Amino acid sequence: MAQVMEFKLPDLGEGLTEAEIVRWLVAVGDVVAIDQPVVEVETAKAMVEVPCPYGGVVTARFGEEGTELPVGAPLITVAVGAQTVPVETAAPVEGSAGSGNAPRPLIGYGSDDSRPARRRRVRPVTAAVSAPVAPAVQVAPVVPVAPVVPVAPVAPAGPVPVISPLVRKLARDGGIDLRGLAGSGPDGLIMRADVEAALAALRAPAAPVAAAVAPAAAQGERVPLKGVRGAVADKLSRSRREIPDATCWVDADATELMAARAAMNAVGGPKISVLALLARICTAALAKYPELNSTVDLAANEIVRLPSVNLGFAAQTERGLMVPVVRDAHAMNPEALSAEFARLTELARGGKLSPADLTGGTFTLNNYGVFGVDGSTPIINHPEAAMLGVGRIMAKPWVHRGELAVRQVVQLSLTFDHRVCDGGTAGGFLRYVADCVESPAVLLRSL
Repeated sequence: MAQVMEFKLPDLGEGLTEAEIVRWLVAVGDVVAIDQPVVEVETAKAMVEVPCPYGGVVTARFGEEGTELPVGAPLITVAVGAQTVPVETAAPVEGSAGSGNAPRPLIGYGSDDSRPARRRRVRPVTAAVSAPVAPAVQVAPVVPVAPVVPVAPVAPAGPVPVISPLVRKLARDGGIDLRGLAGSGPDGLIMRADVEAALAALRAPAAPVAAAVAPAAAQGERVPLKGVRGAVADKLSRSRREIPDATCWVDADATELMAARAAMNAVGGPKISVLALLARICTAALAKYPELNSTVDLAANEIVRLPSVNLGFAAQTERGLMVPVVRDAHAMNPEALSAEFARLTELARGGKLSPADLTGGTFTLNNYGVFGVDGSTPIINHPEAAMLGVGRIMAKPWVHRGELAVRQVVQLSLTFDHRVCDGGTAGGFLRYVADCVESPAVLLRSL
């Protein structure tokens, strides 16, 4: 006993209410498989191939090429017989305890997804059908079938509740098994975001796939703002809300600093990093300008100048940006600082940092030059009062001793909390750092 199923133009998302038929991909009398594209339509957003949720024989097409149809209007009817229905689409029929040939429509079709699926009783249809079924076919009264999976045990290839055929096709094209997904919609309904999250986990090119099957690319991939990303977002948002920050910057000739590092590493022993030398310069500068090693106590309406320098440094990891803290950095020499930076960086990349390693900072050193950029205006790591940014060190034309020469130049930027000091203090700090970079002997004189 065959059954004629009507497939309506589905809601293609993004508030679109109609689509134009560009090209029919099947003809009356063709046998179609479940999720086979049957028509290509054009919306205000994109060209889309629309797959049909039923398998069987096409008995009618509604609309010629170039016709514009509203969402919910009939597209085609498909005669589904026992000989064409795959096992996974079968659903119980009236008077049956869990078997039968009536197909179960996919969730999310037509203009009203909340109504239960209905069965139509028609005359038997075979694969030889060639004439279209009249749109105004009268059907006998039916009993609603609740849109849930059958009570009987579902085989591994059983039906999966999916919001639309486009989502089902997206999953199939991306190699995602829908039976392994937990839907985030009502009653476990699998939404587009669920499939896209699974594709992202497989490192699939989600954007091109989305563009190919959906007219609403603006929806994009949804990434939960939690874990490390969520913590960073909370801290940076609070910093922007509470801290009136300002940034000043200066270019410095780092040629002498790089030469000093090369000389220190040439004598043997543990290698000293550029970051360690910059950290040592920072701690010396903070001793001269302690206003920048402070925090603001809003409850007491006080600026608290801190006795120790706990130096945070930005470390990029697979889990996101981490800011480990070197405690009592002011008491360390460049060799000790190098060792501590290396230890904490290894822990960060291995995901083994403890909460104590990530808290208690009083000043942050941000070496964004490792990303190949010259400058930045970073957001202060709340509740600190300042951050020194370091760009890449690269060869540039520079006037040295009255003559044009090629020198190793770096851009330094200081972002500071304007509540703890004014521009004169911030400029003095940054100028001292730049002087030490250009002439390391300046640092030796201040020790």
